[in-house]
Amino acid sequence: MTAKAVDDVAPAVPELETIVSLAKRRGFVYPSSDIYGGINAVWDYGPLGVELKNNVKRAWWKAMVQERDDIVGLDAGILMHPQVWITSGHVGSFSDPLVECQTDHRRFRLDELPGAENLTATDIRDPTIVQRLGLTCPVDGGPLSAPRRFNLMFKTFMGPVEDDAAVIYLRPETAQGSYVNFKNVQQSSRKKLPFGIAQIGKSFRNEISPGNFVFRMREFEQMEMQYFVRPDDAARIFEEWLPRRWDWYTHYGVAPARLRFREHAPDELAHYAKKAIDVEYRFPFGWKELEGIHNRGDFDLSRHQAESGANLEYFDPATEEHFIPWIVETAGGPDRAAFTFLIDSYREEDVRGETRVSLALHPDLAPYKVAVLPLLKKRPEIVELCHRLLKDLKQDLMAVYDDTAAIGKLYRRQDEIGTPWCVTVDVDSLEDLAATIRDRDSMTQERVPIEGVKRAILDRMAAARA
Repeated sequence: MTAKAVDDVAPAVPELETIVSLAKRRGFVYPSSDIYGGINAVWDYGPLGVELKNNVKRAWWKAMVQERDDIVGLDAGILMHPQVWITSGHVGSFSDPLVECQTDHRRFRLDELPGAENLTATDIRDPTIVQRLGLTCPVDGGPLSAPRRFNLMFKTFMGPVEDDAAVIYLRPETAQGSYVNFKNVQQSSRKKLPFGIAQIGKSFRNEISPGNFVFRMREFEQMEMQYFVRPDDAARIFEEWLPRRWDWYTHYGVAPARLRFREHAPDELAHYAKKAIDVEYRFPFGWKELEGIHNRGDFDLSRHQAESGANLEYFDPATEEHFIPWIVETAGGPDRAAFTFLIDSYREEDVRGETRVSLALHPDLAPYKVAVLPLLKKRPEIVELCHRLLKDLKQDLMAVYDDTAAIGKLYRRQDEIGTPWCVTVDVDSLEDLAATIRDRDSMTQERVPIEGVKRAILDRMAAARA
């Protein structure tokens, strides 16, 4: 789907604050260092949030590594030799356009100012753009400086002496770890082209104006895959990855109408890119990048070979050729993906005169798969039966017990955190040794023998994956 075809699509949730409020209230995401007033653009994942994000990472790893024979994993270090970032172009080119208010000295990204949202890359490089568009400070209306480039890498020092020789960077992306380990991985795993290296890990960017909750943070995780191919195959393989990455989001519940592809204009392409297409999602604050697919050519391996002196060529024994592979990259992240799944799964409906809020999360992503609830918590034999059932479920699933409210409120609480199924143990359970399974989305109920509850839940999980 192209950008032009879906310009008028409404977001799943009109106001971002709806999701922010739910996330903090229910334990998905908290402001970091909250008791000290927080720290800008850093967030902590609470009990439900860490489960959701881990489930997103598992789902990505399953699709990208577990179910494929041609992609293997890597966990490279956050700290790398500083020459890596010089060679990759990050020291010289990894920057955003910054403008500064001349009265209060606040700093902003040029392309996020009111009236500058649709600037082209050529416009952003224009030193007269502020004057030409009459841009002013969005806080106090003061005059703005001409744009300058601001490098986004965090710089620190390694060792006890803080001098130029000890400068080191927190990595701004995981991809370089895959490039410098290309030969190590290829030889130890005995992979033939085409093959990929997948990696999930922390990255750090000193964003000028982060915001929109967890959409843009200074400390975040990435899920990146570098696919090494023959040069003649790169264009074809690039196109093949587009529907695969689109389908991953829709498989886990994102509405296709709120997704689109957007190709980067020639003047917008990164210095390494031959072609780049983003999967964009319609967030409450507009269409924004969810994941990027890039044809990086041979820039990365060629540069690292030239600067390091290491041989990073691939030898094809079938043709007896030596060549530098090209790279097709898919680059997303669990923070932004989890955020998207939260937004797109949010539901509000009227049930008997009351607003019912639920998260229609795919069962594989839901923090808890099942909640075990006693109808009467004052009956110890019912509670004991619940805990026996819970212990059995926990062998295979994330399950939770709750008896802190009446059954109706317990259902609503589990609906709001996305739990697909609730199992209620009642007085009749003591006689018929059965329990009631309630479905989150349909609210239908089914009586099932207690000894068959786990099998019933696992069967429902399997059906959701089909």
